[in-house]
Amino acid sequence: MPVEGQKHDLTALIFQRRSIRRYTDEGVPREVIERVLEAATWSPSAHNRQPWRFAVITDAVVKERLARMMGDQLRQDLRADGTPEAVIAADTARSYARITNAPAAVMLCLSMVDMDVYPDERRAHNEFLMAAQSTAMAGQNLLLAAHDAGLGACWMCAPLFCQDVVTAALQLPDDWQPQALITLGYPAERKTKTRHALEKSVMWR
Repeated sequence: MPVEGQKHDLTALIFQRRSIRRYTDEGVPREVIERVLEAATWSPSAHNRQPWRFAVITDAVVKERLARMMGDQLRQDLRADGTPEAVIAADTARSYARITNAPAAVMLCLSMVDMDVYPDERRAHNEFLMAAQSTAMAGQNLLLAAHDAGLGACWMCAPLFCQDVVTAALQLPDDWQPQALITLGYPAERKTKTRHALEKSVMWR
């Protein structure tokens, strides 16, 4: 829960956070993960319906099953695209390692159960986008809270390409729609990335 009067330099956290893909072997305590998830739930959401859902993965067998099943789907997709076998092998191996080598991971999902229901496709689609945006904001809170807790984290979009596979691997409830996998652990690397100049992305009117 938030602590009254507690103040952190949020801007510094934002500028310092990087996507970390390599971690030490040290496990992440449950209470640290819970604190990070609590921060995630304090993000804004459409209608305050809080559509985010979190599947926490720390069991090595579950991580291996998820990584293997996602890799199988990736392999099928790349073969259908005509991708060379050497490239397929490298891509699937990299994905497998990123998932299985992380001490913990959070499958970020959304649920439409509490969102508004519309009879027309336009409004129904926009309501889904509102839920997706809300869930993404929770994910950003999670990333910042993880960095504040001394953890490294990396957002993987791959679950969007194999939602049925992820649901089966993790035995998710029917209404949980996988959006991203966020790997977590204590950093075993340092990253220094830059951003485009602000002028490239801003229009003043």
